[in-house]
Amino acid sequence: MYKLLKQEGNARRGEFSTVHDTVQTPAFMNVATCGAIKGALSAYDLKDIHTQIMLSNTYHLHLRPGDHIVKQLGGLHKMTGWDGIILTDSGGFQVFSLAKLRNIKEEGVTFNSHIDGRRIFMGPEESMQIQSNLGSTIAMAFDECVANPSEYGYTKDSVARTTRWLKRCIDEMARLNQLEDTVNPNQMLFGINQGGVYKDLRVDHMKEIAELGLDGYAVGGLAVGEPTEVMYEVLDEVLPFAPKDKPRYLMGVGTPVNILEGVMRGIDIFDCVMPSRNARHGHLFTWSGIININNAKYEIDDSPIDSECDCPVCQHHTRAYIRHLLKAKEMLGMRLAVMHNLYFYNTLMTKIREHLDDGSYKDFYNQYREILDKRI
Repeated sequence: MYKLLKQEGNARRGEFSTVHDTVQTPAFMNVATCGAIKGALSAYDLKDIHTQIMLSNTYHLHLRPGDHIVKQLGGLHKMTGWDGIILTDSGGFQVFSLAKLRNIKEEGVTFNSHIDGRRIFMGPEESMQIQSNLGSTIAMAFDECVANPSEYGYTKDSVARTTRWLKRCIDEMARLNQLEDTVNPNQMLFGINQGGVYKDLRVDHMKEIAELGLDGYAVGGLAVGEPTEVMYEVLDEVLPFAPKDKPRYLMGVGTPVNILEGVMRGIDIFDCVMPSRNARHGHLFTWSGIININNAKYEIDDSPIDSECDCPVCQHHTRAYIRHLLKAKEMLGMRLAVMHNLYFYNTLMTKIREHLDDGSYKDFYNQYREILDKRI
């Protein structure tokens, strides 16, 4: 259940209650693709860096270790030790981006595993069954994420198929949640708005799925190569037609400035692998901009990554030490870098919520929109 607490322009401050916890929004989901953050962070580390939601990947967990194994272990919460909210994506994006060969039909998609090449079929029912076995708090509907750019006619047909698949997801989840051995009988379902960069398709699709009474609504298929300004224009067009009493999730986005812009337009939830991926390569976020810790100028720098940051890493370690660890390919270097970047993102969301609470979000937005993506 979503409760809108306050609004400043289109920016929304809210709470979203689930069976596992209540998330304060706007929020950023920390991406644990295979049930763990890449960079050696555990579920218990996530508590220390103020994570609210962990996101795991249906496609990857279905291939390895297998969703039936996760169910035998009591579901993702029990297996990973994370007792907060878990969102699982549907597997659709990975099917269309990672699979070596795929064949899309009305029933679903047959594809080759990117791990061993074996043939796998996944449709709306299979995606719901896998996510039910994982026992996540929130499941995402199975959709087709079209390539960008994509031809208008194909995109229109794809959107119509995604809507038909969504209705099948709704029916299958209702069935699964009634089963005696279901891991989480209170599992929620978010639908996904598609339509490429075609604003009319986007708006029509959002209007149609808004009538289905889902637990939340995502905007998918953006940040896949189109100019950033086009993404913002699509959001400006489509969000006025998203239900106001349900959370809005912008999938796979993004940079700190993308988040500032998304919040300004009315997005409540974000996710992106970028902060952890960049961290593993030494690109670290600070309140003055982005630093590359691999640069020679940090070799004897005994200051923290960011003097304004109070994360466990900045409290105890220097730039010089973290640079040394990364250069020496010590796993601790990646772990500390990832921990800092995710703490930075979670703190960014806290600050956004605080400024929305006191009605000063526009000031915060104006102060940091030119800073946070700047490379130092």
